[in-house]
Amino acid sequence: MFQLPNCTPDLNPQEGIWSLVKRDIGNLAAADLGQITRSVKRRLKQIQYRPDLADSCLAGTGLITDD
Repeated sequence: MFQLPNCTPDLNPQEGIWSLVKRDIGNLAAADLGQITRSVKRRLKQIQYRPDLADSCLAGTGLITDD
């Protein structure tokens, strides 16, 4: 049995993805919630087509090794 820490955001690759999204929309002065939603979806779509970004977020956790 292993005791895992309560909160480990550095081991969660999703945190890296959201960090990329937040960095892109950090200075957005949105007029409404729809504009924020569109910006987030657009950035996630851009990341989807850049697998190197997603891979770097996963590699940043240290949970995978290159074989």
